[in-house]
Amino acid sequence: MSLHEKRLAELGVTLPDAPAPAANYMPYVQVGDIVYVSGQISMNEGGFITGKLGETMSAEEGAAAAKTCAIGLLSQVKAACGGDLDRLVRVVKLTGFVNSTADFGDQPKVVNGASDFLVEALGEAGRHSRSAVSAASLPFSVAVEIEGIFQIK
Repeated sequence: MSLHEKRLAELGVTLPDAPAPAANYMPYVQVGDIVYVSGQISMNEGGFITGKLGETMSAEEGAAAAKTCAIGLLSQVKAACGGDLDRLVRVVKLTGFVNSTADFGDQPKVVNGASDFLVEALGEAGRHSRSAVSAASLPFSVAVEIEGIFQIK
């Protein structure tokens, strides 16, 4: 078990197998030492986490949904690293899409669920640049979708 996975286990998190793409795209693309991970949607063992922030979900519930996206991102990075998550050097950038009403303005609080988790799990390697934007709707009516850029060795 990698050091990163030991830390995840201390946090009570086991990475699921990286999900296969749902359409005609790659789950990740590696260019040199950079891995671009396709958007991971909010889901858990019960299925999709759906809802619209500002209407049916609070920012706190959205942050919990965003954390599941971060777990999905790490699953894809682990796959890109041939199963050795210790090859992860750092999280470079996240772009978070929040299914929210036109007057909801707490997208950053929602995406903090992913950012805070990555820093807690990875330490300094988890610190990253980021965008958090509103979306009128997302696939399958999920609450959050997050894509990421990672550096590996």
